[in-house]
Amino acid sequence: MKAIQVQVPGGPERLMHVDLPDPQPGPGQVRVKARAIGVGRPDVLIRQGTYKWMPPLPAIPGAELAGVVDAIGEGVTQWRLGDRVLVSARELSQRGGCYAEAIVVPQDAPYRLPPAVAFEDAVSLPNLQLALALMRVAEPSHRPQPNVLITGASGGVAGMLAQVARYRGFGTIGTSRTADKSAYALGHGFDHMVCTGQDDLKTRIQTLTQGRGVDFVFDHLGGQSLVDGLHSLAPLGTLVSYNIVQGMPTEDVFQVLRNFLGKSLAVRCFSMHTFDEDPKARRALMHEAIELMAQGHVKAPVHQIFKLSEVRQTHALLDQGSVSGKLVMQP
Repeated sequence: MKAIQVQVPGGPERLMHVDLPDPQPGPGQVRVKARAIGVGRPDVLIRQGTYKWMPPLPAIPGAELAGVVDAIGEGVTQWRLGDRVLVSARELSQRGGCYAEAIVVPQDAPYRLPPAVAFEDAVSLPNLQLALALMRVAEPSHRPQPNVLITGASGGVAGMLAQVARYRGFGTIGTSRTADKSAYALGHGFDHMVCTGQDDLKTRIQTLTQGRGVDFVFDHLGGQSLVDGLHSLAPLGTLVSYNIVQGMPTEDVFQVLRNFLGKSLAVRCFSMHTFDEDPKARRALMHEAIELMAQGHVKAPVHQIFKLSEVRQTHALLDQGSVSGKLVMQP
């Protein structure tokens, strides 16, 4: 089979298109033939060799694969040939493994896909699962019209967060650096957008919330974005940091919190790896995600389709920060 390997960490040029023996399922395992493969930022970290949960080299990146069961090992009872499934690396013993034409996994790892969820949409379900986990922080607000601020609004997780928040009654405000990304986000779950390259965030937040500020901020950028998010919070508001793409803030975050002592603000650092040792809760979140997408309550983002052999092009786009929606590869 064809697969993508990282043998030596580095840039997109280190993604090698290789031939490997077809994997064969052993007892209690199934093989899934890929129809769609998701591309995301954890894949970049594996490529660079910096992922905290790094698989051993040579490594096959890839955290999500949707396809059909095409081989079944001895003792497997819950799957049949042709079943439509999603494989998420969150269910595997080590991260990665999905940049391939097929993957062998334990029979209890895949998720069954209903016909209403297309393969290309299914590889965005782990982002929706993450969004649902993040939204657990957002307890029902005592405010009549609660608002959330979501930074980097054109990203895949941000778009899912916005849709889940709106479904649960929150007003959604997003940030982006450019006008075209703002336009994209307004069509994918956001009520309002602040283009940080043109507008003053603090002023716009005050206007949009009638001077109250937002109840929750979900920030994956870090750096100055995190500090600006604290300035945007209403009293008793919470900022959730779930990545630091732009690095650590240069300001003392605790000092900023003390400066706003009268607001009693909070900061939470969040990782989906919190659920690594809680498969029941983790899988329940994914089942909820599948149901929301199947019923049309949450829609997958617009996806750009590439061939597996074009993987270097997808990573170049990620490195440039010029991705809106979801990158998807097909074998």
